[in-house]
Amino acid sequence: MKHKLFLRRFLASLLFLAVSTLSWAYDFEVDGIYYNKNDDGATVAVSNGSKTYSGDVIIPATVTYDVVYDVTSIADGAFYNCSGLTSITIPNSVTSIGRSAFYGCSGLTSVTIPNSVTSIGNYSFYGCSGLTSVTIPNSVTSIADYAFYNCSGLTSVTIPNSVTSIGWYAFYGCSGL
Repeated sequence: MKHKLFLRRFLASLLFLAVSTLSWAYDFEVDGIYYNKNDDGATVAVSNGSKTYSGDVIIPATVTYDVVYDVTSIADGAFYNCSGLTSITIPNSVTSIGRSAFYGCSGLTSVTIPNSVTSIGNYSFYGCSGLTSVTIPNSVTSIADYAFYNCSGLTSVTIPNSVTSIGWYAFYGCSGL
């Protein structure tokens, strides 16, 4: 048992180091949301520009900064430790939620994951203790490791038949389930 506890703490420490060393650089900011341009030059990812997002955040499907970009992903650590974030609206243009995207957003009570999302990264909602229910859309085929770890407020999770794999400890510590 002590070995498992040590292993979990070790993995959590590694995650913290990995996320804390992420580059918080961004390419531009529009209406309080930071973005990084993707390699294709036509799309962007929501990122963390060393900003602590709070309140209700609505991510647009497109953003204009010199040209119009489609918003297609939420980058790794984009909303990392934004405990003041209460709700997030993700547009249908987003196809992926990155690793640790909402890690530690304990105040997050509402998230709508659109049918366009095909992947939810490792640790994506880790420690979002304010979440009470989550509906995974039919477009998702796997739920990554630690995706909803320690979401103690979760009382309802809807997982569609499209999900063929659920990662290690994906719902560990979800004592309300």
